[in-house]
Parts: sequence; C-alpha cells; structure tokens
Amino acid sequence: MPNVSNSPRQSPRLPTELPCVPPNSARIERLLLSDLDNLVVVLVRPRNPLNIGAAARAMVNFGARHLRLVNPYEIAFRDASSAVGAAHVLQNAQEFKNVADAVADCSLVVGTTAVRNRTLKQPLHRLDDRAGETVRGRLQNSRVAILFGSEKTGLSNDDFSHCHWLLNVPTREEQISMNLGQAVAVCLYELARSTPSEAPSEKAELASAHQTEQITECLLEALRISGYIKPGTSKMFEKKTRQLVLHLGLEAYDAKLLLGMVRQIVWKLRQSSQS
Repeated sequence: MPNVSNSPRQSPRLPTELPCVPPNSARIERLLLSDLDNLVVVLVRPRNPLNIGAAARAMVNFGARHLRLVNPYEIAFRDASSAVGAAHVLQNAQEFKNVADAVADCSLVVGTTAVRNRTLKQPLHRLDDRAGETVRGRLQNSRVAILFGSEKTGLSNDDFSHCHWLLNVPTREEQISMNLGQAVAVCLYELARSTPSEAPSEKAELASAHQTEQITECLLEALRISGYIKPGTSKMFEKKTRQLVLHLGLEAYDAKLLLGMVRQIVWKLRQSSQS
C-alpha cells in the first residue's frame, strides 16, 4: 500500500465544459432586502469627508436615506468623490450640534463600538441575526437611529448615554476597529439582508428620544434644586439619569404623563426655594 503522506495531492478536476445557459435566462438571485426607510444613520464627529461619502454610498446600496451628522470635523463633505451614486444623500444630510437633537424623533437608539477595554453601562450585543431582527422589527412602525463615532475616538460615554443598547461588529483581536465607511456598510447589510418579517400587530406608540430627554432634564433640575446632586457630580448624574429613563421603555402616552408629573414637582420645588 502506498505511503499516503508521501503521495502527491490530487487537485480536484474541473469540468472541461460548463452547461450553457441561454443569455435571456441568466439571472443572479438577488437578496430581498428589508425596508430601511425608517433608519437614521448618525455620524458623530466624523473627520474625513471621504469616509462620509463612503458611508452615504453604503446607505444607497442598502436602502437607507436619512443621514445625520453631529459636529462634523470637516464641513466640506457634500461633494465627497467617494459618494458615487449617493450625492443626493450628502446634499440632504442634516447637521446637528449634539446627539440629543440628532436622535430626537427616534424611539430606538443603537450605538456602535469596538469595545476595547472600556467598561460599558449599556447592554452590548454583537451584530448578528438576533440584533438585526430586533432593529428590523422596530423599523416597521417607528424610526431607529444607529450611531457611528469618530474615526479617531469612536463614540464617547456621553454619546452612549443616549443609546438604548450598543452594537459590536465581531472582528479579529489583532485589529478590532473598522474604517467608518466599512462599518456602516457591514451594519446596514446585516440589517437589510433578510426578508421582512410579517407586519407586527398593532402596538402602542413608544416614547421618542425627545420625550425621554425632556423627562431626563426635568428630573435633573428637580435633583439640583433639592440638593441631591453634589458639586462635581453633575455629568455623572446626567448620564445615569438618562439611562434610567431609557431603561423604563416608556410608551408615548406614559412618557407624556410622567413628564407632566415631574414638571409639577419642579414647579413646586421652585416655589418652595423662593419662599
């Protein structure tokens, strides 16, 4: 019997002739992409116009059209040469001074992170079918924002405080961060790649980010007037309070009711402090 380890490895033979397919019937089966019309892509402090252009092109590839930028480092991005076929996305992009305003009309805010050695307070999910299903389910009846941070520093802890949960793209340990345009493309592909699920049953409208931010601001004012927030701890309590309100998962009606209650408490505290 021949020594197998010393025998030359046989390469698989390819057929010399491939079946002929008539030109009119040659088709590549396309993925049926989910509707991403309700998705908002938010780039926070982006630095490179070419990366912004690449992100816009990825949006066009996968059917997202709402681009928002928070304090872009370079304002001359609307004519980025990398935005092939996506000039209209750049021209219609909206600019904001802060994350709160950029996501105000969204009922779900998801931040992206490479994690590194950071201690995260928000739930962290990897980019997979389960995360995609969660976002796609919400997209069918409300607006969702997905945040991407600066190429240099990513999203900050302050940015994270506006997020319901965080998303991580699994990468090799040797190089965990991705180019901004690539990260947008990978995330949008995962969100769009499956056939849309059946329309969800009628559900109550969820609170928008603007409503939860209003509640947060009123609670913080009440805490300041009452003396609960000590000097030097204001920023920490702002993030903690915002996250506490987000974790409640309020419906729009309940958020309106709670905001009225908190405003009344603030009014009463002001009256007491002035008397």
